[in-house]
Amino acid sequence: MTETSQNDLLLAKLEDKIKFCHTRNKITYTDFLTEPELLHVEKYLHLKKIGNYFLFGGYENASRKMVFFYPSKLTCEQAFSNVNQVLKIIRITLPNHTEEPFEHRTYLSAIMKLGIVREKFGDIVVYPEGADIIVQKENSSYFQEHLQELIRFRKASLTILDISQIHEDCQRTEEISIIVNDTMRIDNFVSELCHCSRNKSEEILLQERVLLNYETVTRNAKTIKMGDILTIRGLGKFTVKEISRKTRSGKNVVILEHPTS
Repeated sequence: MTETSQNDLLLAKLEDKIKFCHTRNKITYTDFLTEPELLHVEKYLHLKKIGNYFLFGGYENASRKMVFFYPSKLTCEQAFSNVNQVLKIIRITLPNHTEEPFEHRTYLSAIMKLGIVREKFGDIVVYPEGADIIVQKENSSYFQEHLQELIRFRKASLTILDISQIHEDCQRTEEISIIVNDTMRIDNFVSELCHCSRNKSEEILLQERVLLNYETVTRNAKTIKMGDILTIRGLGKFTVKEISRKTRSGKNVVILEHPTS
């Protein structure tokens, strides 16, 4: 399916949710959407002048969020107070004798082996003792039962908890310092972050692996500025926090923030 077809399908589903909310006078919500999808959705909702909605994925800086639509009889605050009835976490606590913590990809691959599509669960918050998987309440029992059947989690403890109990380390980030040319071109950033040559960074761009503020970029001359969010598929998301100083050769020292979980 092409990107255009995917966006058309996404907006068609969105219209169904809006119509249901209006006709039934009830809160409705989407599946978990990616950051590029959320950007597309917000542009569409702004164009349609639809204001009775909010985005939430379980915690403030969640990468994957759901779109919640609420009827006019409710305020946004009243609607938001219902998220505990919609979202839960599956807490996986590993046994004490586990040699080393599992990585994010370990949990993700386990879920995918169950045949669960990616939009049915949100972020996976990983910490040394285990992980919290954000899910919709209606699917929580299925996740708990079937994950427990997997060999790697057979001795682990799996519990369903309110979203308010999500692990406190869910917003861990690290700062990364890189040096780029004064032009602040995107290929300089890709080259530094991927530890590759400028030619290789251009290949990565042409492969549509790079997004700037959640939109795909293929032109190497695109410039980066403060506050921009650069995403490199396979590497993660980087937010430009500070252009701290110049080197003796006139290059910029740039500080980026990168999620660690």
